[in-house]
Amino acid sequence: MIRKTKVASLILTLALLPWCGGQAVAGPLDEAKAKAHLDAVAAGDLEALMRDYADDAYMEWVGGPLDGRYRGKAEIRAVWQKFIAVNGGQPRPATFGKLKAFSNPHGTSVEAGAGYGGKLPMKVWHALTYRDGDLTTEVWQIAPALQIEP
Repeated sequence: MIRKTKVASLILTLALLPWCGGQAVAGPLDEAKAKAHLDAVAAGDLEALMRDYADDAYMEWVGGPLDGRYRGKAEIRAVWQKFIAVNGGQPRPATFGKLKAFSNPHGTSVEAGAGYGGKLPMKVWHALTYRDGDLTTEVWQIAPALQIEP
């Protein structure tokens, strides 16, 4: 019975390959990029923060003094400059929850909770979407009641 199940799974996988466009499923590389992105937030490293954004990236910042919608690298760069300036350009102590990634052949979305210290401490729920290795969409949700699970 187990052998029949494995054969059926293989047949299903092969049948779905054309539907998936033969693309590799995104995943670990995007998860590593998301972790590096969050580390750059804590470090206040603007160039590292901007490295993976697609030219037409979109950022939804929900809550706090930077609340708003930002489109394109120039607007996103400007909001990160303001965020970094609030802490005097200094790194922020940070605590990160476990990253959770959801992938399919079209991209990967990664979510994580984080607590950032510094002059304006905050808890944030992050959602980052990667397509073809580029960060295309980011949600930065200020979430004071967030429980950060390691």
